Amino acid sequence: MKKLYFIVNLVAGKASVADKLGRIVDEFTKAGYEVTIHTTQGSSDAVTAAEYACKEGYDLLVCAGGDGTLSQCLQGVMHSPERIPIGYIPAGSTNDFAKSLGIPKDMLDAVHTIIEGTPCSCDVGGFNDDYFSYIVAFGAFTNITYETSQNIKNIFGHAAYIFSGLMQLTGLRSRRMRIEWEDNVIEDDYLFGMVTNTASVAGMLSMDDFLLDDGVFEVLLIKKPANAIQLQKIVLSLLNIKEEIDKEYIRFFRTNKITFTSLGEEPTTWTRDGEYGGNSRVNTVFNYNRAVSFVVKKDKDDKFTNDEDEEFEFMEEFIDG
Repeated sequence: MKKLYFIVNLVAGKASVADKLGRIVDEFTKAGYEVTIHTTQGSSDAVTAAEYACKEGYDLLVCAGGDGTLSQCLQGVMHSPERIPIGYIPAGSTNDFAKSLGIPKDMLDAVHTIIEGTPCSCDVGGFNDDYFSYIVAFGAFTNITYETSQNIKNIFGHAAYIFSGLMQLTGLRSRRMRIEWEDNVIEDDYLFGMVTNTASVAGMLSMDDFLLDDGVFEVLLIKKPANAIQLQKIVLSLLNIKEEIDKEYIRFFRTNKITFTSLGEEPTTWTRDGEYGGNSRVNTVFNYNRAVSFVVKKDKDDKFTNDEDEEFEFMEEFIDG
């Protein structure tokens, strides 16, 4: 009998995973798995649990929670000499990486994807001495994901991030950064920067034309706008609303390694997979090509979509005044 180690965050999202836990375990048992359940008990607990699953020779690690819980499981697997495949049941407020993997929103559908799917090797990000699944970022709005309380996320879902972000529009500040990749070195004042391997970020910003296993990450940099009107154009451009990408202020490229050096008086704070990522002055991001396997559908389409149309419409109305 195959052994499955099931890491569950009971408070993720709207805590709905608790109501379906029995049904989920039953589905895995019917599929021939001997299931061991571990409910997370606090910060970084999933890291230790994932390391244990790898060390003890489990055939499959399944994570039920949000992006933060999945990121912790990934940390544990990457720390282990024997890396077992990961199945993901999205139960958080945004579940950005699940969208990139083509995993259904419905938990039981996600369970069937794990049972019927196959392991697919994906790139993993290195951020200094840590790892990430889909994003590291600095600057405007990046604190929203880890400063918005879980209760607010549970009630409002993606809208919680949008409302929190709108509250910050009048107090944005830039960071002086030196950015180095391949043979390039640039230096400027940046409002925002991110390195990603995902179809969407915080359920709002969509990324097209990307692959999860191509050995490179997508980099997006936004320079400090000259005025409020330019800021509006940047926001509309990022949301793909009415405006084309503003190339004067927005830079997009791909690379497998990039270093950010903070040139200001204070180090820049980063977010990693929606959690606090530290505030070192020098931060290096690298791509570990096809380092970990995630279980996905065999016939998964390479095209990913984002169905947050109502939230985009709300954002457009707000910006237009």
